[in-house]
Amino acid sequence: MLIQSSKNFKFFFPCQPPYLFLKIPQISYASTAPELSDDRRYDFFSRVVPPDSFQAQAMVDIIQALNWTYVSTVASEGSYGEKGVEAFTQLSKEAGGICIAQSLKIPHNPKTEDYDKTIQQLLETRNARAIIIFASEEDIRGVLNATKRANEVGHFVWIGSDSWGSKGSPIHQLEDIAVGAVTILPKRSSIEGFDEYFMGLTLENNRRNVWFAEFWEENFDCRLLSGSKREDSSRKCTGQERIGIDSKYEQEGKVQFVIDAVYAMAHALHNMHKDLCPNHPGVCPQMESTDGKTLLKYIRNASFNGSASTSVVFNKNGDAPGRYDLFQFQLTNSSGPEYKVVGQWADTLQLRLEELQWPDGEQEVPISVCSLPCKTGERKKKVKGMPCCWICELCDGYQYQYDETSCRLCAYNMRPNSNRTACQHIPIIKLEWHSPWAVIPVFLAMLGIIATIFVMATFVRYNDTPIVRASGRELSYVLLTGIFLCYIITFLMIAKPDIAVCAFRRIFLGLGMCISYAALLTKTNRIYRIFEQGKQTVTAPRFISPTSQIAITSSLISVQLLGVLVWFAVDPPNTIVDYDEQKTINPMLARGVLKCDITDLQIICSLGYSILLMVTCTIYAIKTRDVPEDFNEAKPIGFTMYTTCIVWLAFIPIFFGTAQSAEKLYIQTTTLTVSMNLSASVALGMLYMPKVYIIIFHPELNVQKRKRSFKAVVTAATMSSRLSQKPSERPNGEAKTELCENPAADPMSEYTP
Repeated sequence: MLIQSSKNFKFFFPCQPPYLFLKIPQISYASTAPELSDDRRYDFFSRVVPPDSFQAQAMVDIIQALNWTYVSTVASEGSYGEKGVEAFTQLSKEAGGICIAQSLKIPHNPKTEDYDKTIQQLLETRNARAIIIFASEEDIRGVLNATKRANEVGHFVWIGSDSWGSKGSPIHQLEDIAVGAVTILPKRSSIEGFDEYFMGLTLENNRRNVWFAEFWEENFDCRLLSGSKREDSSRKCTGQERIGIDSKYEQEGKVQFVIDAVYAMAHALHNMHKDLCPNHPGVCPQMESTDGKTLLKYIRNASFNGSASTSVVFNKNGDAPGRYDLFQFQLTNSSGPEYKVVGQWADTLQLRLEELQWPDGEQEVPISVCSLPCKTGERKKKVKGMPCCWICELCDGYQYQYDETSCRLCAYNMRPNSNRTACQHIPIIKLEWHSPWAVIPVFLAMLGIIATIFVMATFVRYNDTPIVRASGRELSYVLLTGIFLCYIITFLMIAKPDIAVCAFRRIFLGLGMCISYAALLTKTNRIYRIFEQGKQTVTAPRFISPTSQIAITSSLISVQLLGVLVWFAVDPPNTIVDYDEQKTINPMLARGVLKCDITDLQIICSLGYSILLMVTCTIYAIKTRDVPEDFNEAKPIGFTMYTTCIVWLAFIPIFFGTAQSAEKLYIQTTTLTVSMNLSASVALGMLYMPKVYIIIFHPELNVQKRKRSFKAVVTAATMSSRLSQKPSERPNGEAKTELCENPAADPMSEYTP
């Protein structure tokens, strides 16, 4: 507060006790002092003390150095606390990366409940362990006591302003609560000679200071007789008490700033006098007419070496440079708890992190963040209105962490790596030979191939015997070739796909079945035509010779080959990697399937013609079911076709029912190959194994019967058919007669056209 008189400038500086009243005599200049707000608690002289903004900036730098992003503030109600928190809040926003969890205010004349309420509110945001406190000594003690009552010793880490500094009174008997507190105090020096001067002051030699008597009573806890304001003390002051002897004394740290403030004014007035009143003693008329703004300009331009041998200058805002010592209250083994200098701040922070100690013996810097850092592979989902708070969300599925706040989907042929920081290629697989899905079909195919070769070798060895001739040697060899190809396709379906393998798959996938059923269809059609025409005439049907049968079979097979050639022309064979087939929910289990570019529909179309031949052959087998078993192979062919139809009826739902399965590659390949193996095995077993058995183990039955004409053969077959009818169904009421032919003979095999 600036006190003016007509002859003097008197200045009162509201420092901590002892209070100082300074007077600059013989300057009769009273009208030029700048108007300053009383709300600042100090006038323009006290701006040599670093302002709140510098303290706040030092605190912001400390918080950033300790990697804290989430803090709370506590302030005493009033200009000091509120202005300090306001400056800190503004600077933390400008610095970025610091969020205020709570900003609490302690009211004037607080009660114990007010301190307890403050602590309870701070505990609502437990992650904000760092507490910025701009408060009076009483409020600091109140907050620390409330922390102890709440049994939260060691939870909070305090960052105290210069009102805390390195004082012992705020933490007396609360040392365990204050351990780890980092405090700030303007850098100061003890002024030589001031202690001697101040300790020599008495009531007699310092009557000019009207507040000195009040200080005397407070310092010595006594009561002066005249005008005393202390009614609680019964001891009377003698006036003989001595400062530092009868009471504790320590030089106030802001003495240097008060002295520098006086010198700043003196330098400003001196410089103004030099400019406005050169060669003129005392105040000239130009100085008397100067307003306060001009004086303020000279004050801000003043620069000199201060009382502590540090330069005193003012910035554009009129503030002196901020210089602070940083303390931490630590527990030491030697001397007990004490404040230790851990750094300093002068525009920039110098903090010795290795010297810091923390509550409860923590070795690492305590964490004071709203949200912990997300793990690798997680993205930050910001909380609205709180940039320092977020929710960690895992980049799920086939996503990887692109940056801190976003995930991106990997390419279709890639998946995220184990920590989801990048994408990697999906492993490519194929059906392996050692897989159980391949072992069974291969085993069946090997048995089938051996059996087929054995049958074919037997037929070749006994090519001219009656049973081989009666089987229709030419079509038998064609049928055996088709059966052999049905077994061979198993190896092509399991082999590693390449262009050649894919081409052979297209060719042989339906060719083996086509050859087999074309031969069987030709046989059943021949039998059907012979016996149908035999009912009407004794003339032999056309195209029943071996050559004709081969020609008909070849024609049917050529349709399949023609379709394959068209397929080659329209869509040349190639390999693909199917990443959708085994793209599981868990990307670590995803696999790319190397296969030929043959779709399920194309497989069915390739087999469709063979299935058509199979169905047609089955129809002829049904039509020739009444032919006597002695006449050719109608009934074995019928049983073969019935069984084959059952096999393929089971194949279709299994094949298409597993289209969405993760094991599609294995199930469909195994189903297809097993179905073809079973079809071939049924034909081989029912049509050839009985003949081979007779050829090898009963050669006495493999003899030629007497030859008969086609007419005799048809007549015998017709009579046999009629004898099988009921008497009521026989024409003209014919009586049952016996056929004189030997039933063991095969009339068709004995017929020579």
